[in-house]
Amino acid sequence: MSDAPRRRTTFLGLLPLPERNAVADALRTETIGGLVLLAAAVVALIWANTPWSGVYEQIRDVRFGVPALGLDLSVGHWTADGLLAVFFLVAGVELKRELVVGELRTPATAALPVIAAICGMAVPATLYAATITVGGGTLDGWAVPMATDIAFALAVLAVLSTHLPAALRAFLLTLAVVDDLGAILIIAIFFTSDLNVWALGGAVAGLGVFYALQRYRVRGWWWYVPLGIVIWALMYNGGVHATVAGVAMGLILRTTRDKGEEASPAERTSHLLRPVSAGVAVPLFALFAAGVSVSGAALDAVFTEPEPLGVVLGLVVGKTVGIFAGTYLAARFTRARLNPDLEWADVFSLAVLAGIGFTVALLIGELAFTDPADAEHIKAAVLVGSLTASGLAALLVRRRNAIYRRLYEEETRDDDADGIPDIYQQTGSGHGSAETDS
Repeated sequence: MSDAPRRRTTFLGLLPLPERNAVADALRTETIGGLVLLAAAVVALIWANTPWSGVYEQIRDVRFGVPALGLDLSVGHWTADGLLAVFFLVAGVELKRELVVGELRTPATAALPVIAAICGMAVPATLYAATITVGGGTLDGWAVPMATDIAFALAVLAVLSTHLPAALRAFLLTLAVVDDLGAILIIAIFFTSDLNVWALGGAVAGLGVFYALQRYRVRGWWWYVPLGIVIWALMYNGGVHATVAGVAMGLILRTTRDKGEEASPAERTSHLLRPVSAGVAVPLFALFAAGVSVSGAALDAVFTEPEPLGVVLGLVVGKTVGIFAGTYLAARFTRARLNPDLEWADVFSLAVLAGIGFTVALLIGELAFTDPADAEHIKAAVLVGSLTASGLAALLVRRRNAIYRRLYEEETRDDDADGIPDIYQQTGSGHGSAETDS
């Protein structure tokens, strides 16, 4: 028996070409969507703090739908329960792809992002609970600071970075996939209203039909779109948050390609819906969820009431400590290791950036706090925490970007203008030795 140590698996090393292309497409779409999301949030904040704030509230509270089917919702609820289902469907597809062909398909490569994401959810919740214990508040909002807004975080990263390793963006994307799954489970388990067993049973039966259609390779949007709407409506009336229907359908969609098939159903669905999710669904949700009155009283409540303060500390401190410590522990005690292109300073910068908990944090805040006044304070806390995390991350990311820019300039310098970077012509360099040996 050999005594040689087992080879450690590089997390996010050289990806297979299909996986690399899928990650690149997701990053491009999420980055653009994040910029649109950022613009929508700014518009909502400005609008809600102008003399026309009443118009904003009137539009947000307009109700429409089909009352006989239990679907008479306000515009705000349609965006949270309806449009976000599209966002979670895409998240489910992304999770399925990672589990089947991506970095989560083997225990060795899955360990790093899974442990990091779990710690990045557990530590903020624990810090929130500790703040509540000291300040004497309610534990209702324990889940608010647990989620990372992937679109917002990638947008900030795109604006600030030009030379950071691609592995850093891929790390953030993979981490967010696991983070999204955690948020989905939390919503499904802890934020359900009174269950309607018949409606919930109908939703489960609909998912069974959805699976059978995929299993027997039935094609045609006219099968899946009406069925998806029925499943969503039954899930909503069943008492489980309707976004769970989206992720369930995303996980059922087939990810692997059949022989002669150019794209799997999951790939086609993601290609069609990702722009809708990132460019329409999430920004509209932000437009009607981020309209918080930023008054002196609201900001004072953020730092004086235990619940909002726990949210801010969870996002800014808890996320950073949890993700960085989780990544370090996974690299130290499992077979997974970081990509050699990344340094621990990069991981720390990313951990701070993950404190941007906008979309899902606002959603959980609305579910956890039914009193409008309390909900406004929690929304303000999410905004303050997310802005603080993005500001701190900006400083760290810009510093890391400057270092990588300097390395890039050194590696591409061509003082003699012969078309070959000087680093390849240095006497005694590794590259020169390789060329001599060959």
